Amino acid sequence: MELQLEGLSKTYGTVQALRKVTYTFKPGIYGILGANGAGKSTLLKTIVGVYKPTSGTVETKGVLAPLLELGAGFDPNYSGKENIFLYGAIMGYSREYLESKYDEIVEFSELGNFIDVPLKNYSSGMKARLGFSIATAVEPDVLILDEVLSVGDARFRKKSLAKVQSMFEKGVTVLFVSHSIEQVRDICDTAILLEKGKIIASGDVESVISVYEEKTGK
Repeated sequence: MELQLEGLSKTYGTVQALRKVTYTFKPGIYGILGANGAGKSTLLKTIVGVYKPTSGTVETKGVLAPLLELGAGFDPNYSGKENIFLYGAIMGYSREYLESKYDEIVEFSELGNFIDVPLKNYSSGMKARLGFSIATAVEPDVLILDEVLSVGDARFRKKSLAKVQSMFEKGVTVLFVSHSIEQVRDICDTAILLEKGKIIASGDVESVISVYEEKTGK
């Protein structure tokens, strides 16, 4: 599954958050790097349609599963179980399909009996586990992860990273934003570096990380 960006720009008042971003994401796992304010989250939110671009286009086909922030797409008053069907419906899946995936989602999330508890009583880690479990179980064509693997316990993060890596074999395109260079090294095969809304480096992970570390003085 390819994701094509052509001249993508996004302006807030006088601030240009994205500046004519053009890039083709082919199947693979991409690390999206950049300092705070570089445009990473704006780029992802524009791709998934949360923001309308000021100019340019986004072209994608198939199912896109975004995990942009904890609890996005969930209703805090619904139980974990009810939110599985709510979030899945937002992604375009039928109830029958979600029922076929339900046990897999609950098992991966490790929520146990908490699956029947209202989401407002969940910790941030529990919300992340539920969201990640839904998004990866339904086998999307494009998976977008914005810092969602930075919460929760280390064991579940490791398990989740392994899940993302396994999706590469199925031809899924994964866009992964993280401030953890080690996470990007562990799972990504390609990276792009944003600065002031522009792509200033792209290619293999190590070469892009080198530029990033030089820019940030790390």
